[in-house]
Amino acid sequence: MATELAGGKMLLAGEWVEKSDQIEVYNPENNEKIGSVPAGTEEDVKNAISSAKDGAEIAANLSVRERMDILTKAADYIEDHLEDFARTIALEGSKTINEARSETTRAAETIRLSAEEARRLTGESINFDQMPGNTDRMGYYFRFPVGIIAAITPFNDPLNLIAHKIGPGIAAGNAVIIKPATETPLSAVKLAEAFVSAGLPPKVLSVITGRARDIGDVLIESKDINMISFTGGMETGEKIAKKAGLKRLSMELGSNSPAIVRTDADLHLAAASTVSGAFAAAGQNCLSVQRIYVEEGVYDSFKDLFLQKVKEVKTGNKLSEATDMGPLINEKEAIRVEDWVKEAIDAGALLLAGGNRNGAHYEPTVLEEVPSDATIVTEEVFGPVVLLFNVKNLDEAIERANDVNYGLQAGIFTTNINAALKASRRLHVGGVMINDSSDFRIDAMPFGGVKGSGLGREGVEYTIKEMSEERIVAFKLIDE
Repeated sequence: MATELAGGKMLLAGEWVEKSDQIEVYNPENNEKIGSVPAGTEEDVKNAISSAKDGAEIAANLSVRERMDILTKAADYIEDHLEDFARTIALEGSKTINEARSETTRAAETIRLSAEEARRLTGESINFDQMPGNTDRMGYYFRFPVGIIAAITPFNDPLNLIAHKIGPGIAAGNAVIIKPATETPLSAVKLAEAFVSAGLPPKVLSVITGRARDIGDVLIESKDINMISFTGGMETGEKIAKKAGLKRLSMELGSNSPAIVRTDADLHLAAASTVSGAFAAAGQNCLSVQRIYVEEGVYDSFKDLFLQKVKEVKTGNKLSEATDMGPLINEKEAIRVEDWVKEAIDAGALLLAGGNRNGAHYEPTVLEEVPSDATIVTEEVFGPVVLLFNVKNLDEAIERANDVNYGLQAGIFTTNINAALKASRRLHVGGVMINDSSDFRIDAMPFGGVKGSGLGREGVEYTIKEMSEERIVAFKLIDE
């Protein structure tokens, strides 16, 4: 029997809107309908933008205390309804119930961090007399909101990634329009409920559900939108950048994360961390471990430990407490992953584990001896597949780790501080995790990448700065 979740509405400038044209939402595990949301139109987007002009002014005029109180109440609401949020995340997406609870807890923390950082959005005095002839000048700068932010979010973290845009956006005094992924809109609607309950003034927030082809361009190209915050694929990000025009962009565009295992590493730690990093959320995580470069002296030992840990990954029903890994977001994505694996095997790769698909489920899969030009080596697999490579030394590992057009995060396992520092300097990524998987993240750290992995940095403090501008105030002192 299907489980129906509350839905059917979207938040348009503080008002709950129903439409006859609905997009049905399905559980990817069994294709059961679990709810529906309105199919937003171009007109809906234009109305949201028009209202957001007033909303931006309202948000900018909220005192820091008011912003903090609203954000804190929204975080409280999420925590008070944790199981409802978690169940929604698990049913509409790929995460297990345990992963969904973790995401819900993190989302509340992200909103709470936003409340804390709102009080720290300060400026500084400037010594104008550092330049000759300006001893009669003094001044300072302060930060002000960018205005209207359009936030476009993916399916893989349907609550916390939206929290990373709404929380800082409101903390900085902006109006925010959210376009959630079509596959997972229900979590976004529930988060909107939290902010309505918290007393956020109307017109400050809209959550518009709908198909990207119907509403995406009008949102992206609008001259009234001051900033686009996008999380998703590189190809889509490039298209958005070309269409957006002169507005601020913040983009997290995925990765193909490497990990390096040296001969002096704790191999048990390395195996456990990389298995977790590779197969959490069925590998549908921009930080997922995809490539592991192991020095030849410990390659066989590490491989044995790694494969043993892979066997321990329990797949199955997402709502079961015992399940470690659920399905991909849909069967189409599972077929794509399956095709990439077959392509690699046909080119000479060896299958060490997995490789079987059942609907949207794809087994935890491990390959070795994969040709360097295989699609699964050069592109982001975004699925439960990890590749093992035997390398001679650290220099080779770093060179090969850098040899893709992505650079979000990387991991290195070593007890040698010099090797760790060398890797941290030479790996062309936004973050290097020492003795940890590349998928480690806390919501307060600066998070983002280089190359095809995006523009700018997330992490609450850093996002607030991205979502605000500096204004200089200079005084020329006049003697009376």
